[in-house]
Amino acid sequence: MTLRARIRVQHPLSLPIETPRLVLRDFRKADFEAVHAYASLEEVARFMIWGPNTPAQSRAAIDGFIEDQRAKPRIVFDLAITLKPKKRVIGGAGLRITDWESRTGDLGYVLHPDYWGHGLAEEAARALLDAGFTDLGLRRIVASCDQRNRASARVMEKLGMRREGAFRQSRLIQDHWRDEYLYAILAEEFLD
Repeated sequence: MTLRARIRVQHPLSLPIETPRLVLRDFRKADFEAVHAYASLEEVARFMIWGPNTPAQSRAAIDGFIEDQRAKPRIVFDLAITLKPKKRVIGGAGLRITDWESRTGDLGYVLHPDYWGHGLAEEAARALLDAGFTDLGLRRIVASCDQRNRASARVMEKLGMRREGAFRQSRLIQDHWRDEYLYAILAEEFLD
């Protein structure tokens, strides 16, 4: 039985999600240029499981995000991070329900390097954690990063996530085995 088939009650995620500086919304086909602007960069993709993307790969990613938007019940929320006031797409953040019975989700985020170091990844991730716990009723949200990605680990720590594991050569990415950190936070820790 698939995860979608096991979800008995759909808790809607209220979109768009607004923060003081950002709006998180569903991706659109018109976001291609902005997405490809960061997804094609080596410095962005070096710690990711994808990329650097070709134009075809960036288009396919957006098509996949749009397909996930139509799923019933929806369990994958890949959202465009847009910067106010012009609502320019500067990255993406995602929350995926990975285990409905245990009410567990998986968090991820990526930004164009022009926007690194301003607390925007933390702001977007914090908004998704809040939505995951309050709107979706999740109990636990996890996130992982390449052990060399100190900036991403700092974001998770600022969110109050705890490092629960350090995995050696746990993932084969672009023909290289990668070491990862696993972080997690519980609803009562985040909402307290």
